[in-house]
Amino acid sequence: MSKTNKKVDVDYTNGPVDASGRKSNLSMFMVMLGFTFFSASMWVGQNMANGLDFKGFILAILLGGLILGAYTGALGWIGAESGLSLDMLARRSFGEKGSYLPSALISFTQIGWFGVGLAMFAIPIANEILHLDVTRDFMPWQGYLLVLIAGILMTASAYFGIKSLTIISYIAVPAVAILGTIAMIMAVQRGDSTLIEQFAKGTKDLGVIAGAGLVVGSFVSGGTATPNFTRFCKSSKVGLIITVIAFFLGNSLMFFFGAVSSIYAGGNDIFEVMLNLNLFYIAIFVLGLNIWTTNDNALYTSGLGLSNIFGISKKTMVLLGGLIGTLAAVWLYWNFCDWLNYLNCTLPPVGIILICSYFTHRKAYLDDSVPKRQVNWAAVIGVILGALVANFVKWGIPSINGMAVAAACYFIGLALQKKA
Repeated sequence: MSKTNKKVDVDYTNGPVDASGRKSNLSMFMVMLGFTFFSASMWVGQNMANGLDFKGFILAILLGGLILGAYTGALGWIGAESGLSLDMLARRSFGEKGSYLPSALISFTQIGWFGVGLAMFAIPIANEILHLDVTRDFMPWQGYLLVLIAGILMTASAYFGIKSLTIISYIAVPAVAILGTIAMIMAVQRGDSTLIEQFAKGTKDLGVIAGAGLVVGSFVSGGTATPNFTRFCKSSKVGLIITVIAFFLGNSLMFFFGAVSSIYAGGNDIFEVMLNLNLFYIAIFVLGLNIWTTNDNALYTSGLGLSNIFGISKKTMVLLGGLIGTLAAVWLYWNFCDWLNYLNCTLPPVGIILICSYFTHRKAYLDDSVPKRQVNWAAVIGVILGALVANFVKWGIPSINGMAVAAACYFIGLALQKKA
């Protein structure tokens, strides 16, 4: 009898991750920690250092981290217990066709941030290392070449899925954390005042609640994709614990890198601190790895989302997303960051509806007996209204406002369905 080789989808695009696909706790911790290593979070740290004193800075990180931990921790639990990706969870909570909305939103934003990340790598190197004059209106060919090389490498690693993401994380996480921390300590030691004294400078016009809002906003959109990774954890408890610890440590480290960069070196991130300390090659190495870990996760997430919409393999969609992000990287960097921040506010309502749907129908999810429908309009309307509130209501923390409205819409729809 002849044997046929059956291709195995190691990324479990359309179904739950089985026992054989689960990864070690250390591997998942590295992947989740590397997810948070992103230069945009350092910018948030810079803004917080300018607007808060040291005590307020710490309190904002703790409060924001608590909110993020509750949100991403719940999603981490769900992903690990169900074994399902964000998009497969959305098929059950938003409906088969309704899931296209959250898949499109997260794919669009993650491809956008992938492109922005490429430019975040190329432009500082072109400016600081190659001494080229990069402006909003002009990018020398060397800069585009750097974008192209980075885009090819990062797309290639995302193409090979969770295994490749794990390898990159094992390399990048220790390197960025250790070298970045050393550079930060060196910067403080070379300063003429203590950390607390340096934090006392600046406008100090930011409250702790507003600071916590910046902390939440810096990662709540990316954190919505948590199930895409924790579905490979060995248990729901592991998914929860790893998510909360890794995200808190990683985000806090990025905020400190950005804050210290700002108050001691006047720059945007630890890259500029390293340049000022004459650590040129280490600076390039850390900047590249820092962006690579998050960009890989972003592109992987977009591939899963586009696969759900178009029914084409995740690998093909990763290549398409990588191509679009690479070609548009410089334009995205200069023209689209503000729009991406608006779009970020659409993702927390998606996440909270996934959470509400799962915990109100947990047994059905685990038995794979969730009733199939084309569109759950309560969920769709919840995302739309939640996004509008998050973007345009100025009181409180935008992402929390959006989640509250989305959850209310979902439960109203659930109540109406039971009465029908």
